[in-house]
Amino acid sequence: MPAWGALFLLWAMVEATKDCPESCSCHTLETMGLWVDCSGQGLRVMPILPARTRHLLLANNSLHVVTPGAFDHLPQLQTLDVAQNPWHCDCSLTYLRLWLEDRIPEALDHVICASPSPAASRPLSQLTGYELGNCGWQLQGSWASPGIWWDVTLVVVVTLGLALLAGLLCTITRLQQQAQHRHL
Repeated sequence: MPAWGALFLLWAMVEATKDCPESCSCHTLETMGLWVDCSGQGLRVMPILPARTRHLLLANNSLHVVTPGAFDHLPQLQTLDVAQNPWHCDCSLTYLRLWLEDRIPEALDHVICASPSPAASRPLSQLTGYELGNCGWQLQGSWASPGIWWDVTLVVVVTLGLALLAGLLCTITRLQQQAQHRHL
């Protein structure tokens, strides 16, 4: 290989890994992606990751939560190892759960909760949405909210509907009787 070819490959490798997080190691893959290894670095927060990350190892750190949207800028991400972290399994892990369910469902069994106590030592895959909680989010109030006014309104509407139906039946019956008298 000519010297310029070797220099080009070296430059491409350096460019590809220049955005590598400080506490991680990055390796260029032959398939135009990056292998980013942040395992065992004691990370408490997710590092800023290069957009070309294809394989991400975050195992054996001190991660508790994943910020919603943390992987949205990583369209090539195929492998994610987040095992052996002290995950706090509440609504703050909903994003991670949904992301893994969509892309790497088998990895959910390796996300073991450290807290809160009802979820401790359980895989994220076994928790229900109710157990994860809602972080104070409120669903829009239903149009069928309970209350006396709803009941009164329903009774009035049903009564009006029945009155209209009775009026329609009376009118049809009268029209039929008039039509029969004309033919006689």
